[in-house]
Amino acid sequence: MARVTVEDCIEKVDNRFELVLLASHRARMISAGSPLTIDRDRDKNPVVALREIADSTVSPEDLKEDLIHSLQKHVDVDEPEAAAVPMLGAAGAATADDSVEFDRMTEEDLLRGLDGLVPPAGSADDDND
Repeated sequence: MARVTVEDCIEKVDNRFELVLLASHRARMISAGSPLTIDRDRDKNPVVALREIADSTVSPEDLKEDLIHSLQKHVDVDEPEAAAVPMLGAAGAATADDSVEFDRMTEEDLLRGLDGLVPPAGSADDDND
């Protein structure tokens, strides 16, 4: 590969590792039949890919997105979020039934209420006595 081509590409893509990934992905795209954006001049696909990046005929950001998409095994589908449900008792939120109130009970009140419960008549415990 021509050193001048790599040095021209570093101005467009700062990280050399990322440049290698993007150029190799573009070279694979060219091998798969993607149209060229520059003249080939008897260069091989990796050199053509580097020259395209250096001449800014292909966007490094677009190549990066395409590379990420090609490596994904599971693609998330953006689904619209459910409509927000108004909170009960919010200030200014008028509902059809504004008279709904919730009782608060302490643990002691609950235990006292459970102590006063009587098992129903004819239960399995009464038959065994």
